[in-house]
Amino acid sequence: MIRILIIEDDPAVLQGLTESLEAEHFQIEQARDGVVGSELGRETRFDLIILDLLLPRKNGEEVCRELRAAGVETPILILSSKTEETDKVLGLELGADDYMTKPFGIREMVARIRALLRRQGTLCPEINEFSFGDIEVDFRKQELTRRGELQKITAKEFEVLHYLIEHEDRVVSRQQLLEEVWGYARYPSTRTVDNFILSLRKKIEDDPANPNHILTVHTAGYKFVSRAS
Repeated sequence: MIRILIIEDDPAVLQGLTESLEAEHFQIEQARDGVVGSELGRETRFDLIILDLLLPRKNGEEVCRELRAAGVETPILILSSKTEETDKVLGLELGADDYMTKPFGIREMVARIRALLRRQGTLCPEINEFSFGDIEVDFRKQELTRRGELQKITAKEFEVLHYLIEHEDRVVSRQQLLEEVWGYARYPSTRTVDNFILSLRKKIEDDPANPNHILTVHTAGYKFVSRAS
């Protein structure tokens, strides 16, 4: 399970972040001041650190500087109420990987976290080629063949399929697909996701109405399985 350290002294922000990220199946550890946060960050392995700048006992800039000086390469996402460009640049120059200003939306937060984890290679290894049933997919060339015959697949359909394959055997919600494939800044409706799934099924399933590979999980979303049942 992916472990995230949140260094934040505001009880409401800390609780809200913890509950939201635990709902995304991340394991959360908390630190309520900079001294404890710095110690935890240096002594315990985490996959990501969320760091507030205005902290008691030791501010976030000092914590970030100490972590990097100690050789900690864990991605750091800074939280701050400071919105000036110079503040953001300073945070990044200290060694942070991303910078978010308060208040923030949790969907944007989750999207930023997943982007940092993917960049770090923590979430899933890159999949360039994949085969299942009578389907061969080359994601680099954006080509999909079925029984040796090239199929017409759009770029977005390739992205959806790639994400489902990355999360094989796991349920992926429509909201996850919207955030991870379309991006947090643009939200089409969940019906858009359903239409893309329907189009993909027509191109890879023997019987799109009774799919073997892209399965619907009632009320939850979709699940990709490579072996037909």
